[in-house]
Formats: sequence, C-alpha cells, structure tokens
Amino acid sequence: MAELLFEVLSEEVPARMQAAAARELERLAAEKLAALALSYDVLQTFVTPRRLTLVVTGLPGRQPDVMEERKGPREGAPPRALEGFLKAAGLTSLAEAELRETPKGRVYFAVRKIEGRSTRSILPEFLTELLSALNWPKSMRWGEGDFRWIRPLQNLMAIFAGDPLEGTFALSGQDRLAFTGRTQGHRFLAPSGFSVSGFDDYRIKLRQAYVILDARERRKIIQEQCEALAQEASLTVQADPALLDEVTGLVEWPCALLGRIAPELMSLPPEVLITSMRSHQRYFSTRTPDGELADRFIVVANMEAPAASPLAATIVAGNERVLRARLTDAAFFWEQDRMEPLEARIPALQSVVFHAKLGSLAEKAMRIAVLARRLAEQLDVDPLQADRAAMLAKADLTSGMVGEFPELQGIMGSYYARHDGETAGVAQAIAEHYAPLGPNDSCPSAPLSVAVALADKLDTLTGFWAIGETPTGSKDPYALRRAALGVIRLIVENRLRLPLASIVAEAAAQVLNELKLREQLEPIRALDYLIKEREGRGRLVEVGRELLEGLDIAEVDEERIRFVVDSLLTFIADRVKVTLREKGVRHDLVTAVFNLGGEDDLLRLLMRVEALQSFLDSEEGANLLVAFRRAANIVRIEEKKDGCRYRGPASPAELLAEEEKALHQALEKAQGQAAQALKTENFTGAMEVLARLRTPVDGFFDHVTVNVDDPAVRANRLALLSQIGATLGQVADFSAIEG
Repeated sequence: MAELLFEVLSEEVPARMQAAAARELERLAAEKLAALALSYDVLQTFVTPRRLTLVVTGLPGRQPDVMEERKGPREGAPPRALEGFLKAAGLTSLAEAELRETPKGRVYFAVRKIEGRSTRSILPEFLTELLSALNWPKSMRWGEGDFRWIRPLQNLMAIFAGDPLEGTFALSGQDRLAFTGRTQGHRFLAPSGFSVSGFDDYRIKLRQAYVILDARERRKIIQEQCEALAQEASLTVQADPALLDEVTGLVEWPCALLGRIAPELMSLPPEVLITSMRSHQRYFSTRTPDGELADRFIVVANMEAPAASPLAATIVAGNERVLRARLTDAAFFWEQDRMEPLEARIPALQSVVFHAKLGSLAEKAMRIAVLARRLAEQLDVDPLQADRAAMLAKADLTSGMVGEFPELQGIMGSYYARHDGETAGVAQAIAEHYAPLGPNDSCPSAPLSVAVALADKLDTLTGFWAIGETPTGSKDPYALRRAALGVIRLIVENRLRLPLASIVAEAAAQVLNELKLREQLEPIRALDYLIKEREGRGRLVEVGRELLEGLDIAEVDEERIRFVVDSLLTFIADRVKVTLREKGVRHDLVTAVFNLGGEDDLLRLLMRVEALQSFLDSEEGANLLVAFRRAANIVRIEEKKDGCRYRGPASPAELLAEEEKALHQALEKAQGQAAQALKTENFTGAMEVLARLRTPVDGFFDHVTVNVDDPAVRANRLALLSQIGATLGQVADFSAIEG
C-alpha cells in the first residue's frame, strides 16, 4: 500500500475561498478514485494561502483485474450474427467463447480478463482531471487555453510511494507545468525549494520552512497568541469567529502583535473603530475589564517577529500608521455628516433607486412610515414616533460614513439622530430596523424598534410579491427568505398577536397604488410633497397617507391584493416550517394547522402546533390518529364506489347499536367543548377533549359493521364516520399529518 501526496502551489488564494476549495478537492478526489476502482485508507486535504494539498494513504500498487462478460447470440444463430459477435468481442473463433444454458437456450458468452493498470501510470491522468474539474467562484483563464484557476500556478508537486510522478499539466498551448518532487516554504522566510519524500516529511519540512499546513492548528495558534497578548495588557479579545477564520487564511506563519489606536481618534463611535479595524485591516479589537472598547488592537503578521524585536516594532508602527490614516478619514466623515441634520438627507434618497419597479428609497421610506404607523397601533406605541423613526431610518445611506462603511447603515443613523435631538426610542429604532439579519443576529425587543423593523421587512416582501419578483428554487437575489425569517422572529420572540393578513393587505394595497400612479403620472414627487406640506416634525406622520389618499386614482385590484396576501402568507408558513423543523417540530403539523385556513396569527399558530404535537405524542393521540385514518379511508372508498358524498352529522333516529349511539353522543359533546376551548385559545384543552374520543371510537370499530345491507343504516354510519373527521378538523387537518 502506498501514499499519494499532491500539492498545488499558487499565488495567494482569497481566504474566503480556501475552505470550500479544500472540501471540493476532497470530494472530487474521492469520486474519481472510486471511478478508477482504487481503494484507499485515508484521504485528506489541507489549505494555506499559497497551497492546496491532497494526501491519500493506503493506495494499492495497481487496479484490480476486471472480468468483462459479453452476451452473444444463441447456438445455431445465422453466420452473420456469429461473425459480428466474434468481431465485437475480439475473438477469432467460437471455440474461444463459452456456451451456457439459459431460459432461452444455449447462448454464447465472451469472457475477457482486463488486467488493471499500475496506480503510478494512472495517477498523472487522475491529477490532471482533478485540477481541471475543480471550480472556483471566480477564476482566471491561463493564456489562450481553457484552463481556469483562482490565481496563477507556480508548482505542482506529485509524489507516489516516495518518488515523484512523471507527467505534465497543460496550462495553455505550449505552456505546461511538470509534476515535481519539490515545493517551497514561506514566501519570505524560506523561499528556497526543497525535496519531499512523503507526507510526514512534507509536513515537517514545511514547518521548518515557516509554514503551518493545518488550518485548524493555525487558527488555534492565532487565538492563543491573541488571548495571551490581551491578557498581558489586562484586556480581552473581542470574540469574532468569522474574522479569526479569515485571518487563518491570510497567514502561513502567524505572529500576533499588539498595537495602539491614536488617543485623539478614540472619540469616534466604537462601531466605527471596530468596523475600520475589522473590515479594512483585519485587526482584532480588544476591550477593557469593564467592557469598553480599548485603545489597543491586535494584528496578525505573516512573519517571524518576536515581540521585543526591531522587526516587530517596525510592523506595529506601520500598522498603526495605516490605521491612523483610515480612522482619520472616518473622523472627517463623522464631522462632516453631523453638520447636516439627518432629516435633511431624506430628499437625497429620492435619487437612490430601491428597485426599478418599486421606486426610490424615499418612496420606500414613506411606505415604511405608513406601515409602521399601522403596526404602532397594534403594539401600543406612539404612531408619531414610529412614523418619525421610519422616515429617518434610511437617511444615513447618503452619509459619507455609510458610503465608506456600508456595514454601519442604521447604526450611524442612530448616532446622527441622537446628535439632532431625536428621542432615544427613535434613535434605537433606526439602529435596529435592519435586524435580525440572520439566525445569530439579536432580535429587537423595544416595541418602537419592532414596529419599524417589521414595517421595513413587510414592505420589502409585499413589494416584491406585488411585482412578481419572488424567490424561485435556490435563487433569492433580494434575500426575501431572510426577510420572512426576520418577520417570524420579530413576531415570535416578542410574542406579538398581529392580524398578519390584514397588515399585508394594507401594505400590498399601498405598493399597488404606487404602481398605478407610476403608470398614470410622471414619477411621483414624494419628497417634494413632503417638504412642501410638512409644517414641523409632527407633520411627517401624515405624509405617506396623504400622498396615497390625496390623489385621484382607480381602486387597487382586490383580486391582486388577495393573491399577494395568500401567496405571501403561504411563503411565510413555509419559512415557519423550516424554523420549526430545525427545532425538531414536524413540518406536517404546521401544514395540518395552516390547512384550516383563516389563521394569520403566527403566535396562535405556533400554540396550536405545540398543542397538536403534544397530543400526537400521547398514546390517546396516536391511537385516535390511526382511528381517524381508518374512518377516513372507509368513507373515501365508499364515496368513490357510490359516487356521492357522506357528510355528518348522523341522524340519531338511524342509530341502532349502543356503540354507535355512544360515539354519536361523544362527538356531539366533543364538538361543542372543542369549539369553546378554541374560542378561548385553550388549545391544550381542545386536545384533551379530542383524547376522550378514543374509547367510543375504539368501541365503534370493535362492535359495529359499517357496510350492512340496510342502505339507510349504512349511509348513517358513513355519515357518523365522516363526523369524526369534522370534529377533529376543528383543531387541525388530520389528513395532512404524516406517519
């Protein structure tokens, strides 16, 4: 058994692409080795900024032999058929073929042994195919050829069983790279090449040449170095796993060093300092024992530079100088942006297109304001404050700071709002109106923030649904799935009781009204209207409503609104299923509740689902589900046979057996009790009512025959069975429950 070691040395690969490339290389190698019938013990991949490495241990010396069998014509077949068989099978006479008994008589078979090729002769072709098949999100074409790679290749090291493989890889035309048994270490610390005999030798010599091959080891070293530096300065490192992963992909020999932020720049908002250090420089932020942002940062150099050495001092000074320049620019934007009130930036949003069909960000801000006012009434929030926050929420997008640091949108708006004298609630709502952006993002809890964040997401969703730009398959260019998940989290985590259908209907009507306006008039001068009519801050609350209600336009197509509401709520329901499935809740239970229709209160929906799951997890619930299916199947089969529908309630006069009378009485009683429990949202109580049906249902099936000779009795018993489904159907659509 032998080992294959393959390394692709190139210019620096972007950190964000390295892990995916290593996984793809591992997958492709496994697939191609399986196709070649080459077994192995262990297959591993490693990645650094400059190298992508594959090591496969336990490879055999050659492929296994294969017996190829070809079925031919029957004995006594025409000569031409026999000649064709011999030619196709590579035989010279029928004596070389085997005659076998088959159900169709004696048949000729050609059996040929194909000897496996040596693994060494196969591997150059295997590696060539591997290189050509690996795809990158972005790639560069080599010269005039078809080969594409993320960065220019420098060397291909291929070693099998301790010796280099022979062969070359065509890059473009006459440009080829030969497989070698040599590689290089760190670009600056050990640029000279060296020979390698195998993976263990390779790993050891790389470390001697200042390269740590394993990304997990580099990550651990970086984390430990950063924590040690911070601890020495009585600080802590701000946790940032994503930045740690990225820095791991930037260095082959990590060396963490501590730098200082210029004192005069510490007056900038902490978010500005952190974003500038993180996004532009890949520095780690530190915090003081009381949690405040410290004036120290950690840079991870790709160099051997002991802390007390002149080289370390030079590196730190250079990074401090670069950071000062970055933060000086930020300080300029900070001062310039505050010279203009946030409200004065609203007109500039008119020139920023949100979507070609949905207008500018100014128009979106006005729609959000109208919707936020509506939600404020539901959340017992001051509508004036909700409208004010919504109108100002997008204004910071025209600021210099957000232009330089797009990640700070919303956050900078909140700082500027406080500077302008806006209330703390309005400033907080501006900062949080994009949240939650993902599953790990915190969810706003302040009612005003929730109202504006919900309005923003619901406007986006209804807008794109109104123009028919909905997600298809895996494509979701406008992140509408994320917006829907944000709506769900805002509602569920804040325990909100909202009539979602009516709110979506109002939002859809607002969007569709604007679409009709654009068809009938020149582009809406929304901000001109706002500026002209507003008499003060308080006037902002009526702007959106006046714009839409003050113009003479045709009524919105009600059918289109219903379509938007129904399809969007179905989409949100699908996202709820995904969310619950991740929490271990069965998606069919969500469907069973949604199928009842008329349920647009997500919180009530989840309460129903939780009660239904607890019910079905009980012995009574599981047995009742089996009984329901039995009853439903009987009714369905008989309806199909008779060509009619049997619907309850059953007639008491036609009930003969004591068991069917008992079931009828139990169903009548359960129907009323369940309805009362549902009315008071006592879903657990409704399930308990249904659980009491188990005994009479079991008694019916044990002692009553449905298909009797008397047509009237038979029809009444079928109606009684259908009444079981109707009673259970008050709580959920049991026919949608799987398993």
